[in-house]
Amino acid sequence: MSRNKKILLFIITFIAVYFIPFDSATIQEAIAEGFLMLQYYAQEHVIFCLIPAFFVAGAIANFLSQQAIIKYFGAEANKILSYSVASVSGAILAVCSCTVLPLFASIYKTGAGIGPATAFLYSGPAINVLAIILTARVLGWQLGLARVIGAVIFALIIGILMALIFHQSEEERQNSMVTAGGEGEPPRTGWQNISYFAILILTLIFLAWAEPEQAEGLWYRIYQIRWFLAGLTLAILAVMLYRWFTRQEIKEWLAETWNFTELIAPLLFAGVLIAGFLMGRPGTEAGLIPEHVVADFVGGNSLSANFLASILGAFMYFATLTEVPILEGLMGLGMGDGPALALLLAGPALSLPNMLVIHSVLGTKKTSVFIVLVVIMATLSGLIYGNIVL
Repeated sequence: MSRNKKILLFIITFIAVYFIPFDSATIQEAIAEGFLMLQYYAQEHVIFCLIPAFFVAGAIANFLSQQAIIKYFGAEANKILSYSVASVSGAILAVCSCTVLPLFASIYKTGAGIGPATAFLYSGPAINVLAIILTARVLGWQLGLARVIGAVIFALIIGILMALIFHQSEEERQNSMVTAGGEGEPPRTGWQNISYFAILILTLIFLAWAEPEQAEGLWYRIYQIRWFLAGLTLAILAVMLYRWFTRQEIKEWLAETWNFTELIAPLLFAGVLIAGFLMGRPGTEAGLIPEHVVADFVGGNSLSANFLASILGAFMYFATLTEVPILEGLMGLGMGDGPALALLLAGPALSLPNMLVIHSVLGTKKTSVFIVLVVIMATLSGLIYGNIVL
């Protein structure tokens, strides 16, 4: 952090400490809620979601060839292939807006273009199969269908627009990576690399598998045996590491994993704390801005209601699947159908915690454009959907 940024941070902190009325019961309750939110995040998501994601990110950065990333996701890659894969990745990864961050940071830093990388960043949490099914069951098939269609189209359009807007800077970045590249392929065959990454991804999926709303069906059966499946994949991973990797490679993998942890975790925790202070934990009214206040401003299907729902969705933190019961409560308080879709499209893909991390990876300009695109498209989608279902 530069000296000017440190000075600015010091000034902001001093002003906050000087003027915030800490003796107010509302402020005290919101502060407590912020730490309770952080504890909730640590208990529910860090061990079985975020930490496995860090290991996957470290593996991508350390073992996946930079030339392969550039070939399939770089500026000169086949656009149909790269954007198609990136835009539907969420159908496989049942992750929230925070868990996807180490994976996004890894593929972007390894050589993926800004277009496919941001398409993946959006689709990872937005096109969650379990969340889509839960949305359709709880909130109606129309909203579930609109969510999946909107999310896929979103990912494609946002990725393409980001690539077009930052074409020149991305071209320079890609050229510098090609020039700096040249490392050899890892001493493993193609199928060994594919098997290794497949096992890593499956381990992440099983460890992060959320409990379905209904105690029936295939998703619930997988949930019941998720620990067995995760243990099986971990055992297979241990055999792979022993037979295919050197001790030095494993040390480098762990070092790269720690690099992502050091970069991302502090910003995430700070963001979750602030989000809890402002909005409270899912289903509570203890934050500085209670849910009933939110619902008062997002009734009907006006442009302002959809825009506000998009803004709120972009800054609120949603753990995997929690957006559905939260939205059910808001709709019960009077939230319109259009704003509901707008929040569904903006919420799972963005949050205050992940904005801080995205900024550390992409910088101010690219992060700002990404956020603006998500908010604008969520607003327009909600406005269109609200007029269709009326």
